[in-house]
Amino acid sequence: MKQYLKYSLIITFLSSFALFSQVRTKDTLDPEVVNIVKPYTPTVSDAFKVKETPVLDDEVTTTKKGVDYNIFSFPVASTFTPAKGKAATVEKSKPEKRYDNFASLGVGNYTTLAGEVYLNYELGRGESVGGYLAHHSSGGEVKDVQLKSGFWNTNLNVNYTKKLRDHSWSVDGGGLYQKYHWYGLPEGYFVQEVADTLNVGHSYLGVNIGGKVKFDDGYFKSGNVRFRHFSDDFGSSENRFTVKGDVDVPINDEVFATKVTLDFLGGSFERNYYTNEALKYGNVNFGIAPQYQLAQDDLTLNLGVSLVYLNDNEAGRNKFYIYPNITASYRLVDELLIAYGGLEGGLFQNTYEDFAHENPFVSPTLLIAPTDQQYNLHAGIKGKFTENIGYNVNARYTADRSKALFRANSVSGEAIEDYQLGNSLTIVYDDVKTLSFSGELNVDINRDFKLTAKTELLSYNTKSESEAWNLPSIKGFLFMDYQIDDQWFAGAGLFFVGKRKDLFFEEGTLVPPYNQTVTLDGYFDANAHVGYRITDHISAFAKLNNMVGKSYQRWLNYPVQGFQFLIGATYQFDF
Repeated sequence: MKQYLKYSLIITFLSSFALFSQVRTKDTLDPEVVNIVKPYTPTVSDAFKVKETPVLDDEVTTTKKGVDYNIFSFPVASTFTPAKGKAATVEKSKPEKRYDNFASLGVGNYTTLAGEVYLNYELGRGESVGGYLAHHSSGGEVKDVQLKSGFWNTNLNVNYTKKLRDHSWSVDGGGLYQKYHWYGLPEGYFVQEVADTLNVGHSYLGVNIGGKVKFDDGYFKSGNVRFRHFSDDFGSSENRFTVKGDVDVPINDEVFATKVTLDFLGGSFERNYYTNEALKYGNVNFGIAPQYQLAQDDLTLNLGVSLVYLNDNEAGRNKFYIYPNITASYRLVDELLIAYGGLEGGLFQNTYEDFAHENPFVSPTLLIAPTDQQYNLHAGIKGKFTENIGYNVNARYTADRSKALFRANSVSGEAIEDYQLGNSLTIVYDDVKTLSFSGELNVDINRDFKLTAKTELLSYNTKSESEAWNLPSIKGFLFMDYQIDDQWFAGAGLFFVGKRKDLFFEEGTLVPPYNQTVTLDGYFDANAHVGYRITDHISAFAKLNNMVGKSYQRWLNYPVQGFQFLIGATYQFDF
């Protein structure tokens, strides 16, 4: 619109000017026609240089003063002769030779025998076969106990691995044989003549076979499958079959890392603790846990959920569980200060095999059920004080339904089996809430010295049981390894466990039944080892365990061996 008005005004002005020119008197100038071809546009080439020197008409004209330089030199005698340059060299330490195979054997007091053999053989490019055999036994007797207390523990494993261009897979299998004694008779309840008639030995037998596969590319990342069978010499039997996989699920250009699990468990005991009625248990659960990771600058956030479906075969009931699966970390000051936390949960499968490994003195009369951890809320800070010293401080609050607790079995007046004399432990379940605070320190000066120390304070709140049986209120450990020089090396391990509580219960001999809460003293266990590398292949070592020498009670009426030593040698080699 503005352009239109502009052109209209110009046309009106020109028309008025033309009309005015026609009515005015005759111009005195001769009319001429001027043709404008192109407007003048100056260029750089049109410029010219003034070749004249301007004349200065200043009143004062100064001239530069001349300066004369005189150098007085005289010869100086010199005896310095420069040497040829030579590049500096760095002394290289001889690389430590590492072997794929080793065998170790040691003997000690209490007629202790310990040995292990690890073998690995390359069949071809990316193809290998290996095996592992470990044995630890002791025939010596614990001080001031009336029954045999020796043990035997042997484990065997063989494996085959194949690595290809874009994936790898392996299969393995193994077995175990363990023998222990229920030697924890209540003090003063049985005379030695009666104790000598008891057969408290019992053994465990286990076999397993499985395999796993891992892919470098694709949505399916890894998977593994495992079958385990566990039994004892009292007719107990347990089978477990698990399948686990890691899959990346793409949704709207986003990737959700997903874990999928299938866990089947079935087993039986020939009797329960009080009657000859058999105990059976079994369940199958299917779980899926997708998680999305959000990483931005110094913040890493993992958002997920765990979904678990449980089918209890023996109880005939089904249940669906939903658990949070959220973790986060934030770098406040690079690697010096990192804040982290999370809210998680899960359904944990309890098994007879796991209970027997943690406490080999349980009776073959257990109730087996999973633990429902409703939530695990935790937060903490970690980082480094210096380049070589790291720390980790953590607070945790958990809520567990049906948490498994070890508790002593009662002394039965109508004992049929030799584990019914108050000398075995059972499993009880309770809803337990736990509050804990922990601190950890890691020192890694160099490859020759490493130290780790951790302490944890715990508080428990139970629903049905009067105490959180056999759970300590404080525990801690310290590990240290030191490579003294090329030949000598040493290390130490210190453990501390605070006071715990158990229940002594007697029934059938007294009316009414007698029960008493017993407090087990805390204990401190100090271990150390030292070794000398005789050659590249052979090393000698000595180990000292329970250096304090106190025969503390790990479980009620179960004191441990006192001071122990073990000496032996290790042989490393390649095929």
